[in-house]
Amino acid sequence: MAINVRGLFLCMKYEIEQMLTQGSGAIVNTSSIVGLIALPGASPYVASKHAVMGLTRSAALDYAKQGIRINAVNPGSIATEAFDRTLMKMGITADALTAMVPIGRIAQAEEVAQVVVFLCSDAASYITGQPFAIDGGYTAS
Repeated sequence: MAINVRGLFLCMKYEIEQMLTQGSGAIVNTSSIVGLIALPGASPYVASKHAVMGLTRSAALDYAKQGIRINAVNPGSIATEAFDRTLMKMGITADALTAMVPIGRIAQAEEVAQVVVFLCSDAASYITGQPFAIDGGYTAS
């Protein structure tokens, strides 16, 4: 399922409006590792995730001087019920997919949440316009 990039743009418009009023803020968009790489047979999905990254980077440059930081998380495989259903539909076993991840396991949703919390914190005050792959090393090669 491709993300509605127009919807994301509208959400960011109102977030940015509030952040301009308060003088600062942090936005973390959710893309995917396919916002950084390609995946055969999934062109519409890949295109939508690349669009999220383009929007993230451009908006980050547009609003950096106003104290608004905009970044993105790019998760790989995350252990969820939806993930399990997708694997079953595709006829892929969890073991086969896990074997493709250098760290040797599938991520937990909490691991993505921890990166989002970091990016929203003062500890990330000098980071904007960046993708954060949370993929166990999959995109490192």
